[in-house]
Amino acid sequence: MTDSGDLSQALARVLAPSLGTITVENLRELTGGASRATWAFDAVADTGSRALILRIGPPDEIHAGMELEAAALSRAGATGAPVPQVLAASNSVDALGNPFLVCDFVPGETIVRRIERALDAGGRATVLQQCANALASIHRADSTGIGLSHADPLNESRRQLDDMGDTTATFEWAFRWLESHRPPRTENPVLVHGDFRMGNLIVDTETPRLAAVLDWELTHAGSRIEDLAWFCIRAWRFGAPRDLSAGGLGSIDDFLTAYERAAAITLNRNHFHWWLVLATLRWGVICRYQAERHLSGQTRSVELAAIGRRVCETEWDLLNLLEVR
Repeated sequence: MTDSGDLSQALARVLAPSLGTITVENLRELTGGASRATWAFDAVADTGSRALILRIGPPDEIHAGMELEAAALSRAGATGAPVPQVLAASNSVDALGNPFLVCDFVPGETIVRRIERALDAGGRATVLQQCANALASIHRADSTGIGLSHADPLNESRRQLDDMGDTTATFEWAFRWLESHRPPRTENPVLVHGDFRMGNLIVDTETPRLAAVLDWELTHAGSRIEDLAWFCIRAWRFGAPRDLSAGGLGSIDDFLTAYERAAAITLNRNHFHWWLVLATLRWGVICRYQAERHLSGQTRSVELAAIGRRVCETEWDLLNLLEVR
């Protein structure tokens, strides 16, 4: 459904069960990615106006369905994680032409460079602590009964790279190291966000505080350390110095210590390093996959080609991580 007038009317119908009779105003597209688009709009009723967000896009085999996203958001919110309230979600194409999710608009900043410029040392420490608290809340959530997938992330990266018929010597060394150093499973799977990182977080830079955790399309069941390690790969500190390796906000040790306090557990630092190597390798495979989308002609895109050039960055990161082991 591409006509904004038709979309506005359809949204009003979709939201009637939760908001009653409304009109949709100020509908505008914020982003239009290859898989899902994000729209902002106001739901206007006699009692006032409410700012909302629509996420919409065709189903695929990689991302969680919209109903699963909504369920994960609800479970995480119930334990205190800062997430937007979901008003409607459906995997059906009937109402809006594609699966969709509608949630509250949360004000704040997502652009990492702006966040970095706005926060001083104290502000970074505060937001880092809140990121640790948010992950602890997410991992406490009930992960049963909502259809979360549970796959081995190392095997998934191996399969994805093999499907492309490509590899590098560094990637192969990392795969072999990960296979031979795999830590034992010591806990039951938890609700994993799957892409918890700067850029997917809304930060109120004035307070400062973590306002919301966004983009749950990779949510699944797995190890809590997967989320912790993903937050700490070099790509997600966006050029910040090495002493701010945890999302460009603080040190990895400070981040893990804050998480341990919030979750009332003790983390094995050697296990964390294994997951950090895997997270870095996973990002490298994703970069190669995005390049393949461009090179194969599936989705011709300068942006995807540029992401592919970052494969060599992840190789460098892997060499540094494995050198100390």
